[in-house]
Amino acid sequence: MSVQLVVNILIGIALVVFLGYRQATWQYLDPTRIWRTPLIMAIVGVVVLAQTKATVTTTDVVFLGIEALITVGVGLTMGSITRFRTVGTPDRKGRTIQSRTGWLGAALWIVLIGVRIGLDVLGGHLGAHLLTSTGTILLVLALNRAARALVIDQRIPRGDRQARGMMVR
Repeated sequence: MSVQLVVNILIGIALVVFLGYRQATWQYLDPTRIWRTPLIMAIVGVVVLAQTKATVTTTDVVFLGIEALITVGVGLTMGSITRFRTVGTPDRKGRTIQSRTGWLGAALWIVLIGVRIGLDVLGGHLGAHLLTSTGTILLVLALNRAARALVIDQRIPRGDRQARGMMVR
């Protein structure tokens, strides 16, 4: 086992623990931040993909499509299971709404990571090498976060029921 593989495994475990913690604990909700993160990841992903010299094959497209469907489904589910609460004391930014998906959200992250690894391995054996690109990984994560944000944005508890979500309807 190479040092790089061990480092990647340790980083992966640390990421799963961090994401699990974030999903299970109450976090102050910032409606603009839930959209900013997927937007930044998507832009960086497109830039990185544009610099990739790999050729796109039909197998790549099929596996990317499968992965996109799964990641959007998980993102929509994460958005729909998100719970909200209002706290009496605002944080330093004046926010009073907190959210979390709980342990089910953490489990969904683990499932998403497992599916991603499984598709990477299977796709690699079948010739889909674009899946392992950093740009592709960022785009898939951006899709997940955007799907989650779409649902959360419409579910955020607001005092004024007319002003729901940041998305134009």
